[in-house]
Amino acid sequence: MTLTSRASRPSPSFHAKGGWWVVVQFFIMAAWIMVPLQTGSLTSDPLLLGAAGVLLLSGAVCGIAGVAALKGSRTPFPRPRDGAVLITGGIYRLMRHPLYTSLLLLAFGWALLWQSPAGALPALLQTVFFDAKARCEERFLRGVFPGYADYAARVKRFIPGVY
Repeated sequence: MTLTSRASRPSPSFHAKGGWWVVVQFFIMAAWIMVPLQTGSLTSDPLLLGAAGVLLLSGAVCGIAGVAALKGSRTPFPRPRDGAVLITGGIYRLMRHPLYTSLLLLAFGWALLWQSPAGALPALLQTVFFDAKARCEERFLRGVFPGYADYAARVKRFIPGVY
């Protein structure tokens, strides 16, 4: 379901779109992928394998559902694309930021799969980072979409019914 769309205007600069958030995000993601590979070892424990599998699969499902729902409105930047529409259906009925949730689940699942406490540190850093990036993004969304505040009051940021 969509609430409204944005009128077209000249494309904002990298900085105005929140480009530095994307740069930092890239380095954090590279760290949570690489650190477990360097500091851990692949688990053979069935319980850890199961837990890691649940996290990884849940992360994949959240990400795929988020991309499918966003269609042409998807962007790595906190600022919405020109002409974007506010998506409140699909997985967005359950959480406001399923793509961030997806990456959080993947990061923790990856660290668990590799039995890497050091690998959990970039995942924790990513959690704090995505909370801050989501807040920045939500300021843009509130300014662009009049219905965003009502939507945000109904739907939690990352964990349905919790946060």
